[in-house]
Formats: sequence, C-alpha cells, structure tokens
Amino acid sequence: MPHQDYDFLYGRTTVTIPLPAEKILYDIKGGNLPAIADVPAAVRAALAAPVGTPPLRDIVRPGDKVAITVSDITRAWVQFHSFLPVLLDELNASGVPDEDITLIVALGAHRRNTGDEIALLCGETVCHRVKIIQHDAHDKENLVYVGATSRGVATYINKTVMAADKVILTGGIAFHLMAGFGGGRKGIMPGVSGYETIQGNHRYCLSAEIGQGLNPNCQSGRTAGNEMHEDMTEMAAMVAPAFLLHAVLTPEGRLGRFVAGHWYKAWEEGCRTVEQTYGVPIAEQADLVIASAGGYPKDINLYQSIKALDNAFMATKPGGAVICFLDCEDINEPPEYMEWLRYKDPLEFELAVRKRFTVPGYSAFRLKDMSKQVAIFGVTRPENFAVMREAGLRPVTGFAEAYDLARRIIGRDDYNITVMTQAANTVPLLG
Repeated sequence: MPHQDYDFLYGRTTVTIPLPAEKILYDIKGGNLPAIADVPAAVRAALAAPVGTPPLRDIVRPGDKVAITVSDITRAWVQFHSFLPVLLDELNASGVPDEDITLIVALGAHRRNTGDEIALLCGETVCHRVKIIQHDAHDKENLVYVGATSRGVATYINKTVMAADKVILTGGIAFHLMAGFGGGRKGIMPGVSGYETIQGNHRYCLSAEIGQGLNPNCQSGRTAGNEMHEDMTEMAAMVAPAFLLHAVLTPEGRLGRFVAGHWYKAWEEGCRTVEQTYGVPIAEQADLVIASAGGYPKDINLYQSIKALDNAFMATKPGGAVICFLDCEDINEPPEYMEWLRYKDPLEFELAVRKRFTVPGYSAFRLKDMSKQVAIFGVTRPENFAVMREAGLRPVTGFAEAYDLARRIIGRDDYNITVMTQAANTVPLLG
C-alpha cells in the first residue's frame, strides 16, 4: 500500500509520519492571504471605502467626544500599534483633536493590564497622544444600564463608552471557540460590559437544560442560531457603535486585510475573509483525525491546545478517534485551568461553570466533554500523562502506539483519515 509523508509540528520539533494514501479523506490546510506591504496605506484605503457606512470623515464632527475600544494584551497579535496612529490621524483630520479621544482597553473580565503591556499593545506614540483608561467589569459605579436583551440578560456598559458621542470598535477577527468569530460586537460584550452581563451572556455556551453539558450551537465558525453570538449582538446594537476598524491576519501572523465601516456589516465582511483563509469545507467527518496544534507555542499547554483539539473534534465522527501531537512543555499552566480540571463528576463540573463562568473553566469542561464523544490520544512527554488523563485524554509517548489503539477503537479496516497539520488555525466547516 503506497504511503505519503506528513510533517507534524510537535513543540519545537517536527515529526514526519507516513500514512496510507488510500485512507486519506482530507488534508486540511488553510487558504492564502498575502501580507500587507504598506500598512498605513491599507488602513487609509479601508477608512476611505468602508462597508455599510459613509467614510469616517463624514461620520465624526468637530466637538465630538470619541471613544475607541481596543482589546487587551491577550490580543496583542492584532498589532494595534501598527494602525491606531493612522486612525487617530484620520480623526484629527476630521476635526477631532487627540484631547477629545479616549482609548478604552476592553478587558471584559480579564485582569488589569500593566503600563508596559499597554505600551506594547498600543504603541508608545499612542500612549502619549490620547487618554487611555481600562474597563473594570466589577466597578458598578462606572457602569450604565442600557436595557435587557430579548433573552432577558440585563446589559450594563462602561459609562465612558455610553457618554461618548461616537464609539469606534477596533480589533482583530479570527475563529472563536464559542462565539463563532472574534472581534466586532465582542468589543462591547464582553469588552466593556459589566461582570454580571458577561456571565449572563456566556452561560449560553452551555445547554439550556442543566445536566446536558455544552450548547452545540456555540462553536467555531457558527453564528446562525448561536445564542451567545445573537445575545452579544443585541447588546452591541444597544450601544450602536459609529464605526469599526478591524484586522485579519495571515497564517504567518502578519496583517493581511483591514475592514472598516458599519460595526456589524464590516465585521461580517472580515468574517468571510477568515472563512476563506482558515475555514475548510468538508462533506463528511472522518473515523480518525491526526493533528498537530502547530508546534510551540500553540501546544505549550493544554489550555492553548484546546483550539486545535476542538477543530480536530469537529472533523471527527462520533465514536471515532483523534491523535494529536501535544508537547505541552508547560503542562501545569495556567493555574486556573488546572484548578478546573479537578472536577471529576460531570454534573458537578457543569454546575460550577454555570455558577462562575470563566473561559478556562469552560475550556476544561469542553475538553472533558469532547473526550467522552471521541477518543483523544495525546502524543506527549511521559511527565504529562497524569494531567492529560485528568483532562480526559489518553496519553501516549509515540505515534505508533496511538495509531494502533485508535484503530482498535474504530474496529474496522475500512476506516478513513483526515490530516490537520495546522489544527489550531484551520477550522473544518461541515456542509
């Protein structure tokens, strides 16, 4: 039987695996998005030809107080420092001086960023040009009630945002584990929302019925019928941002496209670019998916590896198997994620996440839930075995062992295989 070699990144190394060519159902790879050669020019072009709105110069007026939301340090990959100066210059040219602009670090429920982190995030020049504040989801004195969503979630928004004449959302668009896609309305919810509002929205990631675990509508690439997305979109509509400027990155992590304009329509346009670049249509799921997160740092720990495992899971038939190369050199990080893994009883775990929703808690719960539906083999270091077992994975030290065990679970000789060598970045879209 002829074989084909596939290279899987594993930590800081590469493992080459020969696989039977006739078994391969899909070799899932992302599309091509060229890097932008002249970032300032690309930003100016996006601002001048927006989607769904007039150009920014026709929206803002002299005397307007403008609030600009930026993501926190966990989204430094967006490279705000590369395009915020161009946006500020455009506002200045429209008659809005720097002193009438406030930049708000949209922390959501994340920790407060340090001064050095904000300088790294936004750039030193921006830090010296405009006032910068950090949202605090727990500071009720600086929250304003703006109404309730159709699902009854009370919506509290940052007071500075609501006091502004014009709100501009900046950020990056990528697939999102729960909300379908990141960016856009997430600049408002959870970005500048109150803690109870965030909790109320994020609970839609769980089934409406207690004891049923995850909500299957909340997954990468899905917005239609995704209750979390729909709820946060209603919240953003209450704020009615005046404009949006977002980036889409290339698979190599460089700026690939800017979209600007209406806070929802321009964001949708960016989502289409993400789908074209990172989404791969598939007609069926495979019996066995063999994957790599993409090496270090994407497989530095289980928390980071969840993106790859989730994408591999989406490509796998129920009752099938996943083999993923997971070096996890920092297996015990972050501490909060490790604390969530201590739950043994599924119902107790679910109730804990419902009571105090956090993304690490949800990710840990999601991983354990996936491991009950498909067998997940982690090719890893022996010292990682205990933690991986606690997370519901089946750790092994070598591919050959995992492959043999996976075939036993499948129990047929006519199995098929999908290969995902960049599973953290590529999302199988079952149609």
